[in-house]
Amino acid sequence: MDRYNPKAFRSNRLLFFGCFFLLSTSFTQAFEVEVTDRVIFTLTIDNQTSGQIVLGLFGKLVPKTVENFVQLSSEKGYQNKSYNGSIFHRVIANFMIQGGDITSQDGSGSISIYGEYFDDENFVLNHGQAGLISMANAGKDTNGSQFFITLVPTPWLDGHHTVFGVVLDGMDLVYRIGSLKTDSNDRTLEVVRIVDVKTEKVDFKTTLE
Repeated sequence: MDRYNPKAFRSNRLLFFGCFFLLSTSFTQAFEVEVTDRVIFTLTIDNQTSGQIVLGLFGKLVPKTVENFVQLSSEKGYQNKSYNGSIFHRVIANFMIQGGDITSQDGSGSISIYGEYFDDENFVLNHGQAGLISMANAGKDTNGSQFFITLVPTPWLDGHHTVFGVVLDGMDLVYRIGSLKTDSNDRTLEVVRIVDVKTEKVDFKTTLE
């Protein structure tokens, strides 16, 4: 082939960009995940009702993790402890908001329906977008009750934290919490508290980036 032939050059250039486009879209293509449970948190900020965050959980991909979260979201909870009444104790702007310490309320506590900790279930899903719900931990196989919601994509957490759900509605409230002023320990100056929790079984698909 004559590489100086304008027609050949134009054809090769189109082929190159076509292949580049296909490769790039193959890594960014959205995909569907089945939602098996819906959890609704009603929140207050500084004792003022501030809205709801609706969470969709992926019980078929991470059944053990989702079962733990759902039971801790129930009215009875586990050992008389539940997410109802707990706070978001740690907020880092442009990163995540963290809650779920139902024993100490300061990030030092851990409990699960399987014991103090349970093992990492899997790392099937990546932290590729804002609004993902993932397990907070203190290292390998130290999952308990604490969780966080991403404010941005956080790929450096992939392979270390288990993603098990996504915010279906209420990201405006998540972002509002993420913008609150905090102290040197990343604790918000205005208390963000879960004052009501509802759970329900569902069966539909949602799209992740």
